Amino acid sequence: MNLTIAIQEVWVKQPHLILIAGFIILVGFVSKMKLFAKANQPIAAAFVPVWDLMVIMKIIGRPTKHAWYFAIPVLNIFFGFKVIVQLAQAFGKRTYTDALLVCLFNVFYVLNLALSYEEEYVGPVYKSTFETSSTVVEGVA
Repeated sequence: MNLTIAIQEVWVKQPHLILIAGFIILVGFVSKMKLFAKANQPIAAAFVPVWDLMVIMKIIGRPTKHAWYFAIPVLNIFFGFKVIVQLAQAFGKRTYTDALLVCLFNVFYVLNLALSYEEEYVGPVYKSTFETSSTVVEGVA
């Protein structure tokens, strides 16, 4: 079945579903644009599919190659929630209540982060567990 034919059939039977989906997609684009602007990232990245994930990885402080974790079927669900919580933490929302709200209302919570004047970009939150510390102990050769 052709995709356009399927969309036409849905439009004839239940046009409100397509309107609701279009509204949520529009809200997502607007919220990503404003969020990228707050974090001093290119706004045009909100419209390019892989580039926007890489910019989000930069905002939360993860390496950009972690964007490819979204291509792994089961991991992408867990990783998606982890990234959205870390995105909220990058804007100063660090409580468990904020983590629950961002998981439940993710598109609208990100819109709230983007449009709120009180919320500012704090900085990256991801810390690599593989960082090595070179401590020098005096007296040991």
